[in-house]
Amino acid sequence: VQLQAYGGGLVQPGGSLRLSCAASGSPFSNYGMGWFRQAPGQEREFVAYISWGGGSTLYADSVKGRFIISRDNYNNAVYLQMNSLRPEDTSIYYCARKIGTRAPIYEEEYDYWGQGTQVTVSS
Repeated sequence: VQLQAYGGGLVQPGGSLRLSCAASGSPFSNYGMGWFRQAPGQEREFVAYISWGGGSTLYADSVKGRFIISRDNYNNAVYLQMNSLRPEDTSIYYCARKIGTRAPIYEEEYDYWGQGTQVTVSS
């Protein structure tokens, strides 16, 4: 299984970015997918989750109402639309495949991780 996250970059506060995560090597549609992020000197934290069929989503309080997670099972991809970006959103963003049965906010619930893509929000 390989996950590749891309789409990061430098954006001004208030701007938008769309992250993508391309999956290969396994039946993508069988698994929920999550996005996490890690800022320098910080622990990795949960951002968003989407169930295998896309019918259920969950967001961290810090991004709720600004970020939207979606997926395209036909093209084996998951996306994170990030709007109204703030400097505190600056992090490396990772996509991951969920295999566990506990709440999707826990890193331990995920087995495969993408390499991460840097998002920098700065004027």
